Amino acid sequence: MASLNVGNLGDFLREQRRSAQLSLRQLADAAGVSNPYLSQIERGLRKPSAEILQQLAKALRISAETLYVQAGILDERDREGVEVESAILTDPTINERQKQVLLQIYESFRRENGVLGEDEGAPKTTRKTASKTAPTAPKPKGTDRGGPAAGDGAEPDQS
Repeated sequence: MASLNVGNLGDFLREQRRSAQLSLRQLADAAGVSNPYLSQIERGLRKPSAEILQQLAKALRISAETLYVQAGILDERDREGVEVESAILTDPTINERQKQVLLQIYESFRRENGVLGEDEGAPKTTRKTASKTAPTAPKPKGTDRGGPAAGDGAEPDQS
C-alpha cells in the first residue's frame, strides 16, 4: 500500500471545501467529524481512515475514490472514471435520484465494457452480442428472394 500523502490531501480537501462554499465547521458537521480533527487533516497533521475519507467525500459531494487517490490509498491508474462520477455527483442541476441513476448506468456500462475488453471474442460475450444484433444483420445475396422476412417490414434490396 502506498504511504499516505496527507499534505496534498489536506490542501485538496481545503480547496474542495472552499469551492463548495462550506466553512470548516459546516463540513465537519456534515461529515460527522470534529472541527479540530478536520482542521488537522487539512493542515496535514492527521491521517484519516478510508471511512473518514468516505464521509468527507459524501459531505463534499465528490467521489471517495478521488480522496483515496489524494491520500495515496488508491493508485492513480485505478481511478478510471472517477472524473465522470465526480462530475455527476457535483452537478447542481440534477437531483439525488437522477445522480444515483446516472451512476448506476455508468457503472453498468463500465462493467460490461470491462468484460468485453478482457475477453474479446469469447463465446459468452459473442453469444450475448449476437442475440442482440442478429435481427438487423443483412442477409447474404441470393437468399430469401421471396421478399421481406416475415414481420420485419423491410423492402427487398433493389441494388
